[in-house]
Amino acid sequence: MNPVRSLLGAAALGVLAASPALADKVTITDITGREVAVETPVQRVILGEGRQAFFTAVLDTENPFARVVGWRDDFKQADPDSYAAYAEKFPQMNALPTFGGFKEGTFDIEQAVSLKPDVMILNLEAKAATDEAGYEEKLAKVGIPIVYVDFRENPFEHNARSMEIIGQLYGEEARAAEFNAFFQQEMAKVTRVIAAQTDLKRPLVFVERAGGYTEDCCMSFGAANFGQMVEVAGGANMATPFIPGTFGTVNGEQIIASNPDTIIVTGGNWEAYVPGGTWVGVAPGADMAAAREKLGGLMKRPAFTGVKAVETGNVHAIWHQFYNNPYSFVAVQQIAKWLHPDLFADLDPEATLKELHARFLPVEYRPGYWVSLN
Repeated sequence: MNPVRSLLGAAALGVLAASPALADKVTITDITGREVAVETPVQRVILGEGRQAFFTAVLDTENPFARVVGWRDDFKQADPDSYAAYAEKFPQMNALPTFGGFKEGTFDIEQAVSLKPDVMILNLEAKAATDEAGYEEKLAKVGIPIVYVDFRENPFEHNARSMEIIGQLYGEEARAAEFNAFFQQEMAKVTRVIAAQTDLKRPLVFVERAGGYTEDCCMSFGAANFGQMVEVAGGANMATPFIPGTFGTVNGEQIIASNPDTIIVTGGNWEAYVPGGTWVGVAPGADMAAAREKLGGLMKRPAFTGVKAVETGNVHAIWHQFYNNPYSFVAVQQIAKWLHPDLFADLDPEATLKELHARFLPVEYRPGYWVSLN
């Protein structure tokens, strides 16, 4: 069925007519600068990505899915270990309606309308696809506002504001402010130390994005996302001169020529996407021995022949999902500890992650978020 036709059809209009009368609305400025009128606190939310559960868990800790009426079908496949931890405590999430993505063109407007959401929360990277398809206007016609947040494109510039936006939507401004204060406190444990160094030697770091996810080598990050995490943690991101945007590819010859001091591979349990793949399965509750073995195997590829980091064993893997959730400060701490062990001898990223779980998350902490060859 043509989504535009269904949008204007009697069924969609009937759903709109059946919706409760709107009360006073507030105007929220989302991460793109758009002013969006939304009735708050929202009670029915569509999450544009399943992994947005990472922020709903902070704000609705007693039940992160209490307001969720539908979400994209990526969480279970992209991070099955986290999904399992949440499903164990909140089995009702298994019954939530799911839909495809905007980028893939599999989003179903008619389904979204039938769920009667107060708002749809989308990640910033979805905006190009929504603009191309005109989804903002189409959904506005049936009273569904879109609000954009960002933990991926510019995580440090947008993290606090994104949490504030969601706090406004949920009527949980105080909780969002508490989390943001914790974020800043933990980031300062790194940034304060780095800023105090007058002769800091920044090791050259190559970050391989999702190493082993494909047979190709090697995806990486430009100056943003994990590339920026490296810089904040006191390193020099090797791929920045070669990748103008956030994501891109660096060829193996360049890695050998640049000869990085440290290699960090982002990993996760991607059995659903790449069964039996050589990806490094770091994740909550991961098998560390298996992860370390896979990490060592990745370093035997031609792109890493004779590279200083491999020769010295200065090779690490870290949970890929830090790249797209509010917990990126934990990754910064761990990267800083890898790059400058003397400066950060007293820093304990695992303790930080435990505190994050104890104060803000409804599931218990399980180790397994990073591993090192040495």
